[in-house]
Amino acid sequence: MEQSQILKECVKQEEVDETANPQLSKVGALEPPALGHEEEPVLADCAGVEFVVVKNEHSYKQKAFLGGYRHQLTGTEYHHAAVQTLPRKKPDRGMTVFSRDSQTVRLKSHNQQCLVNTSTQMAGIGCYVSCMKDKLVTPGKYITADEWHDRKLRAVIFLQSLARRWLAQKAVDQLRNEQSRQLAWLEMQERRRESEKEDQQRDLYQRRMNPKRREDFNLLYKALEMWRLEEERLINSSQQGAKRKEALRLLLEKETQLIRAIGRRQIVTQTNNYEKMIRDFLNKSASPYQWHTTNNQLIEMDTLHTITARKLQDLYNNISLSTVSKMQRLHLLMTLKETIEENECPLTLDILELIDREVDLMTRKIKAQSLDGLRNRICTLFLQYIKTAAFNPIVRKMLKVYQSPSQLQNDMFLCHGCRCCLPSAAYNISGGLSSWCQRCISLDNIARSRLDFSVYKNILKRLKIDEQKLNKEAKIPWLLQEEDIWYLVEVVWASRSALNGKHDLHDLVFVRWDLQSDWSPWNCLLLSKEETSGHLEVKDIKEVYEKVFICEVEHKHEMARQHFSQISILAEYLDSQSAADPHSVSSKIN
Repeated sequence: MEQSQILKECVKQEEVDETANPQLSKVGALEPPALGHEEEPVLADCAGVEFVVVKNEHSYKQKAFLGGYRHQLTGTEYHHAAVQTLPRKKPDRGMTVFSRDSQTVRLKSHNQQCLVNTSTQMAGIGCYVSCMKDKLVTPGKYITADEWHDRKLRAVIFLQSLARRWLAQKAVDQLRNEQSRQLAWLEMQERRRESEKEDQQRDLYQRRMNPKRREDFNLLYKALEMWRLEEERLINSSQQGAKRKEALRLLLEKETQLIRAIGRRQIVTQTNNYEKMIRDFLNKSASPYQWHTTNNQLIEMDTLHTITARKLQDLYNNISLSTVSKMQRLHLLMTLKETIEENECPLTLDILELIDREVDLMTRKIKAQSLDGLRNRICTLFLQYIKTAAFNPIVRKMLKVYQSPSQLQNDMFLCHGCRCCLPSAAYNISGGLSSWCQRCISLDNIARSRLDFSVYKNILKRLKIDEQKLNKEAKIPWLLQEEDIWYLVEVVWASRSALNGKHDLHDLVFVRWDLQSDWSPWNCLLLSKEETSGHLEVKDIKEVYEKVFICEVEHKHEMARQHFSQISILAEYLDSQSAADPHSVSSKIN
């Protein structure tokens, strides 16, 4: 009681000080102090009051915060005493408020019938009751418990049938959508195949009408050979004796005329291609160095070599012109003479001699048409001058220049067809044709077999793309040539799909027979584009294909092994695979 009186007096003293000292302000929303704090509060600014130690008592309840005071200068907070004391206990009533009986639930079953009192007014003496609004009520059919349960069961079955019908409709709609998507996909694939066939036919037509490459002329010669064989078959089947010989002679004359026409067209195309190749070579040698900066800005830089190449290009273009006057031609010849006189060699001496000869003939008023051959020789020798690295250093990066005669000697090989020594770039690495240069192979194809390897080139290109996706380290497809693919398609697989016998070469592709091993001529299968997706999903070959079909495929693989084992480069891979799989058929035979 003494402590409470002291606190009350302190509070009164604080109120008096607050009125006298405005630096103390009342706090109405301070944070309530945490009960149980162990610090000893200090009662300050209470004059004449003895300081006592007040201990806080812990409580599990937290009282409401009633406000307090804060000193504006020192920041000290003063709370009401009611906040810092224990909550007041409720007085004892002298009886137990809670007991086990009040916390226990007791259940009791008891039947109860509610009383309903009703009355009916009846007509009688002195009482009239109208019957206009009376209703005749007839009792309905009594429903037993079994009937009620049976009706409930039928309702449940009906609801289940509706739910199952909804689920079935949903499943049917899903199947219908999948079917529509599948049909749309098949239709799209069919349109794509038709579009590819149209593009192929259009490409074949353009190649036949405007041949520009060697493959295009091979296509013409193949069409010519097919026409000749068909005409010869008709003659042999319809005529005999002297009439047959006369028809064959006329056929030979027609074939000779067609070959002559194709040859003339080929000469014109080669001339145009040669001129285009020269222009591209000169433009590439005279173009400045280009690169892009970080800001994607193009920067060009000219060097002494590119400037020299550009001067030679301009001079060559001027010398090649045929529509110049006599004085301009003489000026160009003098400029050319001054340019090449700086480098004296047998080539420049030949060019100077031809220049002097043309100048001499021009002074004698020889017609320009008579000087075309001489001018072409000057252009040819000057182009050779431009391709010489000693006079045009930039060609070292564009042409293969041998640094020493020993390198040139080691890179030259004798062609058994034309008996010429040619560099290795003029040969193919195919096994049976490695001793013939590409030009001799082309001439032999035109004269005898007349094959078109463009289709097999497309098959090889598709094979490289597919193998690059499956294994980036695959090497065998890049070692094969068009002739090797021709042998696989025509000889080994008979130009037909292994499954459905389709013989359209534009629709045939090579895939792996064993999907776990890399592609090779002895691990391949020729299928149409439609069948590849199904074969690539096969996990076990023995479970899908019949034993007879597997034996036929292995027989074709053995034929490919025997042929490609003659090529030294491919024989290395054959030996390595045979060593890795000693139980294979090839290892047993070899």
